[in-house]
Amino acid sequence: MIIPVQGATTSNWDDNSFWAYPWGTSITHKGIDIFADRGTPVIAATKGIVVYTHEGGKGGKSVMVLGPKWRFHYYAHLDAIETFPLAPVKAGSLLGTVGDTGNAKGKPPHLHYAITTPFPYVSLKDDKAVQGWKKMFYLDPDTWLR
Repeated sequence: MIIPVQGATTSNWDDNSFWAYPWGTSITHKGIDIFADRGTPVIAATKGIVVYTHEGGKGGKSVMVLGPKWRFHYYAHLDAIETFPLAPVKAGSLLGTVGDTGNAKGKPPHLHYAITTPFPYVSLKDDKAVQGWKKMFYLDPDTWLR
């Protein structure tokens, strides 16, 4: 996997933001926010196929990619979408650009990046977070991008 914002490094996000609570109307933050200048290319973190593109809701302009191991990679708050549904992508393919759409309006431009799975992953850690049972359907992107 590669970091899904061109030129970004691990210092562009808070490694403790995954599953942070409380987190606005989302209650629990189910991904990481990778900060960059508006218009910075957002690229696919892994190979896969674009499942959908969407404009609206909390994610604003967003893209979902189905990658290896049936993992869904969610890219949100884009300024522009540069792909289309059913497009095959490889790691590094352009998906869009960093923005502040959806519930990120007025906040510093960033990419909200989340990894979900239809198959539960059970953590051996003692998790006391609100909505903790849902955590088994989300993977911490920080772990996979380091």
